[in-house]
Amino acid sequence: MSVRTRKLFGMLALVVLVIVYAILAVAIAVANLAESSSMVHLAYFFFSGLLWVVPAMFIIKWMAKP
Repeated sequence: MSVRTRKLFGMLALVVLVIVYAILAVAIAVANLAESSSMVHLAYFFFSGLLWVVPAMFIIKWMAKP
């Protein structure tokens, strides 16, 4: 697979990852945190906002292979 093709697929995978992850994070928050305090919401969205970086890191690492 050429580098350009790998970067194209990686970019598409990153876009899909962010969209799906955002929808799942919000759905989990609505289902489980409906009556929680604002500090719990803040902590949840802070950590869930950082958690998507882990799979994105692996996709970017795969894209950067020679």
